[in-house]
Formats: sequence, C-alpha cells, structure tokens
Amino acid sequence: MSRHTLSVLVEDKPGVLTRVSGLFARRAFNINSLAVGPTEVPGTSRITVVVEAEGDLIEQVTKQLNKLINVIKIVELTSDASVQRDHILVKVRADAATRLQVTQAADLFRASVVDVSTDSLVIEATGHPEKITALLSVLEPFGIREIVQSGTLAVGRGPRSMSDRALRSA
Repeated sequence: MSRHTLSVLVEDKPGVLTRVSGLFARRAFNINSLAVGPTEVPGTSRITVVVEAEGDLIEQVTKQLNKLINVIKIVELTSDASVQRDHILVKVRADAATRLQVTQAADLFRASVVDVSTDSLVIEATGHPEKITALLSVLEPFGIREIVQSGTLAVGRGPRSMSDRALRSA
C-alpha cells in the first residue's frame, strides 16, 4: 500500500465533511490525516485527506467523491509536485537541568519554544512528517507529556491554483 494525499475542494456547507469522511469509512479506508479549512474563495473549503491504499482503490474513491453534490474538484497531490507539511505542539518534561538540552534539540529541527513553565516546555514544529517523527524521537528521552498534531496540509507547486478553473466552470 502507498500513501496518497487528496486535496478536495468543496462547497462550505454543513454536513460536507461528514459525507466525505463517511465515504472513506464505508470503503474501509483508515484516514491517516484529515485537515479542513476555508480557501481563498469565499464559500469554499479544502479538505486534505491522507490515506494508505492501492492505486486502483484510490481511483474508485476519487470517482465516488466526484459524485458527491458539494464536491467541486479533487486532486491527488504527489510528494514531488506539492509542498506537504504537518504542524505539531509537544509538551516536553524540562526542569532547570535539562531545559538547555531540550531547547537545543528544538533548535536543531528549527522548532520554536512557545511556552515555558518550571517543569516543562511546549515546542511548536512544522515540517514533513519524517521531520516531525525525527523530532519526537529526539525529545522522547526527556519525557513527552503531551502531543497535539494537525493533519497534513498540502498545496501543489507552481503558479496554478486548484480553484482557478474549477470555480470558473462551476
């Protein structure tokens, strides 16, 4: 099985996310990542879905998604033709003795310390999923107290926009 990132442009209406995610559930797909937010065009949202699947199965799901009434356009974003990033907040155990080491580890990954307390730090990082995994493995020995991670965000490379032609023809 391979990783597929789908960018789904939808009308910003109640129940659209439920119908889109329900389609994946009915086909027995496990969604690895799901991120939703408004786009540059008022009244539209973009759903970024990451799933592990075989190529022919993802093609079937894409065809079924296209049949949903509020779906405007679907694009599969390959890793070489898109920019893909995850966002994470990690609360790490860090007392006075280990605080400098934890801060230096965060600096290695271009992560930021966004909160400091007497016994912990909150670190914010953005990057490719492999970078996030590597950061977590470096922070693990200090003691990770809590992790909050967004779904993958992805956008195609180059000047074209997903909504350029899709909304003009709608």
